[in-house]
Amino acid sequence: MLHTFVALVQDKPGVLTRVASLFRRLNINIVSLTVGESERADTSRMTIVCEAPDTAAHRIRASLYKLEITVDVDEVGRSEGVIRELCLIKVSAGPNEPNGLHSRSQIFELAQVFRARVVDLAPESIMLEMTGSSSKIEGLIQVLRESNYTILEVSRTGRMAMRRGKHTSRVLKALGTPNGSATDKSAPPLNLSDEEIIPNEFPDVHEEEE
Repeated sequence: MLHTFVALVQDKPGVLTRVASLFRRLNINIVSLTVGESERADTSRMTIVCEAPDTAAHRIRASLYKLEITVDVDEVGRSEGVIRELCLIKVSAGPNEPNGLHSRSQIFELAQVFRARVVDLAPESIMLEMTGSSSKIEGLIQVLRESNYTILEVSRTGRMAMRRGKHTSRVLKALGTPNGSATDKSAPPLNLSDEEIIPNEFPDVHEEEE
């Protein structure tokens, strides 16, 4: 199943490599990874979507928290958070399409149904911008293909997630931050066996390749 983790990490060189190396060591595939600025200075926000068994969520979250570059870690589910994805879709809409000159008007109608926006209009193509759940975006793509439209390009950001409501003490406890302090790393948030603990230091990439 898919798990969505939101991690606040220090904005330093090599952080992305550290996180990717951790998932590689856990032998877990990253489905999508979105990184950007957060509300905190010198801190980046990572939204990581990975495919793993339900029982592996405990280990993934704890392993992320053990990295000294990590400030906060949270797993966000569909029922407890807002999850969105941005997608750009370029569709062929020239006179040679099956629907001819009516292609454009029909694509405009589909865009209205799916609440997508037309962001570029060229003689041979139309570009749509859509924000929503993954299933909604995949639904639009499927309808376009079943309507015999030629999809020229698709660009998707991957999931972005944020927990609903305000972070209360209960939420901070769920994040694994002792006494509600997000920066107190003196004790791990969960009890792990020696096999489950991921080392803080990773070898240099060039050393691994040798």
